[in-house]
Amino acid sequence: MEFQTKIGRSTADTIQVHGYDLAEDLIGKITLADMAFLGAKHRIPTEQESKMLNAILVAICEHGFTPSSISTRLTYLGAPEAVQAAVAAGLLGAGTVYLGAMEYVAEMLQKAFAQFGDDKNIEELATVVIKDRKEKGLQFPGFGHHIHKVVDPRTGKLFEIAEETGFLGKHSLLLLEIHRQFCEEKGKKITLNAVGAIGAIMSDMEIDYRVVKSFAVASRAVGLVAHLVEEIDKGRKDSIAQQLFEYVEDNTDYRG
Repeated sequence: MEFQTKIGRSTADTIQVHGYDLAEDLIGKITLADMAFLGAKHRIPTEQESKMLNAILVAICEHGFTPSSISTRLTYLGAPEAVQAAVAAGLLGAGTVYLGAMEYVAEMLQKAFAQFGDDKNIEELATVVIKDRKEKGLQFPGFGHHIHKVVDPRTGKLFEIAEETGFLGKHSLLLLEIHRQFCEEKGKKITLNAVGAIGAIMSDMEIDYRVVKSFAVASRAVGLVAHLVEEIDKGRKDSIAQQLFEYVEDNTDYRG
């Protein structure tokens, strides 16, 4: 039996990663975000790709108290010897409500061009996509936010950097037009959130929608470390996880 991989290979004195010498070509020369890009595209990103991807990962690294960070804190409370389990617990909730929408936005946009072709102008294609999703009973990912009711401050900045780096392409323009028509139809302003923008921009970076969410997971893993550190700094007795546990225990009506 023989296995094949192009990802990594070690010899007695060298380590090869995607064809690059890890010590000579990568360490000290590229960022962690660049490394993620290398894994997805099998090449070192250009300066513009690096700037865009780093901006995206910074934008979604930290969200404060969410089910993700709370899960991390509570898991650490129960298993302080296994920080990896606490981080993993926080990542398991990357789904339709948190983080996952960027994948679904990318899928919607990439499939729109694949299914309906590039021969339509953006306005016409947006109308077709809206009609198609309504007929299928599908939601519009990337729209709405429970805090940023009108404008997500990250969205405009990400599109600004996308324009600057050359990644404000057809997928981004399609999403913006879908958003415009959707708001017009509803008769009110609905937030185009950051993960929506990210799904579109990463599509314009030619990243397959099936791996888009993995970048969010990598970014969130970094953010969750801060929640772990805060739990450690507070000490077990005063940690937020301990307070949450005690609050639930004291305020739950146990009925047989």
